[in-house]
Amino acid sequence: MIGEAAVRAGCRFYAGYPITPQNELTEYAASAMAKLEDGTFIQAESEIAAINMVIGASMAGARAMTSSSSPGISLKQEGISYLAAQELPAVIVNTMRGGPGLGNIAPAQGDYFQATRGGGHGDYRTIVLAPASGQESADLTRKAFDYADKYLTPVMILGDGMMGQMMEPVEFPEPVDLSKLPPKPWVLDGAVGRPSRLIRSLLLDTSVEEDHNWKLARKYETIAREIVGGETYMTEDARLVIIAYGTAARIAKGAVKRVREIGLKVGLFRPYTLFPYPNRMIVEMSRFVKDFLVFEMSTGQMVEDVKLALEGRSNVHFYGRPGGIVSTPDEISKEINSLYHRRHLEEE
Repeated sequence: MIGEAAVRAGCRFYAGYPITPQNELTEYAASAMAKLEDGTFIQAESEIAAINMVIGASMAGARAMTSSSSPGISLKQEGISYLAAQELPAVIVNTMRGGPGLGNIAPAQGDYFQATRGGGHGDYRTIVLAPASGQESADLTRKAFDYADKYLTPVMILGDGMMGQMMEPVEFPEPVDLSKLPPKPWVLDGAVGRPSRLIRSLLLDTSVEEDHNWKLARKYETIAREIVGGETYMTEDARLVIIAYGTAARIAKGAVKRVREIGLKVGLFRPYTLFPYPNRMIVEMSRFVKDFLVFEMSTGQMVEDVKLALEGRSNVHFYGRPGGIVSTPDEISKEINSLYHRRHLEEE
């Protein structure tokens, strides 16, 4: 789904290295790029090589992409930092698995901090998009390439091992016309009839480096104003709202349906931009909702962003299962039921 969406979005360069549970994307990219006259697929010798190949392809003006799973993304972090510093567009897909270390190949969400805080060295952020379905995986892939070009920044699509293995029907948009994409005046394509250009991240003059850091910071502030987003479900009369993303949100949605059947006023908020985080949407809900339950397939990382958004306006609770354990809607329903009635008794 992501591979086909990437091709239709104009991706013409893919470099990757095999790792479960995202190998289906690499395999699809190999086949899809081979069918294009201007497509390039490279199975690199390592994750580090792959991200550096993406840097080169982006410098040359291609819509470029790589993908991996948790340990492989860790190896790519230096390259992602370079992309951010050099203001180069690229799309990186992380299909999260259990960790830390090699962990296992089961679905998990333990890479949230790594993704939303930049992950590598220096003051930088990456746009992070979190699809929760096959259709959204395709739609957000298109947006990822557009955002990367618009803001000159790496964009990460953050999924998990369950999403990496699922099958769902998808309606794909028509392919973009590469000739109609906005021009890239910074591209290194040979200094013929023009002055030479330089793209670099080594700025030895500390005042120049400081100015560059503030320029990047202003860009991230602009991104935060322009692309933030999330989905609400049954929150209009909710007394308790579950906050979850990706696969965890799908599980939580099933749980919300179950507890609604027994009369509990519970809703769901699902952010699909993790950076920038949809703070204002949560603050708006806090006018009427005094309890939020964050559900993650981790020991709790997004819970910190929820607390930062609320700044003490409401109570924040957490439930999570790390290491590749996937909770069921019934399990989450029991946690919701317990918290809901406990809070109700306290209010009484």
